[in-house]
Amino acid sequence: MQKRPVPSFKREQIELEHCSICKGKAVVKGLFYELVCADCNGSGWVVWGSKLVLSSDELVTQLSFKLQHAQREISALKVSPPMAGPQSQYEQSNRLGAGGTNYTGD
Repeated sequence: MQKRPVPSFKREQIELEHCSICKGKAVVKGLFYELVCADCNGSGWVVWGSKLVLSSDELVTQLSFKLQHAQREISALKVSPPMAGPQSQYEQSNRLGAGGTNYTGD
């Protein structure tokens, strides 16, 4: 009995890039109307470097990985550190000016 390779328990992330034919739009301009891109099977994505087309179930998984990564980046950008230095007094209201407005000392 031969040993078989064990399937991995984790999906690896495949680097994707936009299709070079349709530029990631999934359609190409025909003579009278738009046609589904034949090089990427209408997905707009191919494997980076090799230009191979993924199956639809693998493509869904890989696009989910990309979406999760983008959402993590967006949430990291939303949490901005508090400003320090002279610009901080211009960004926040201290209500020390006339009528409770921001006083900066200028």
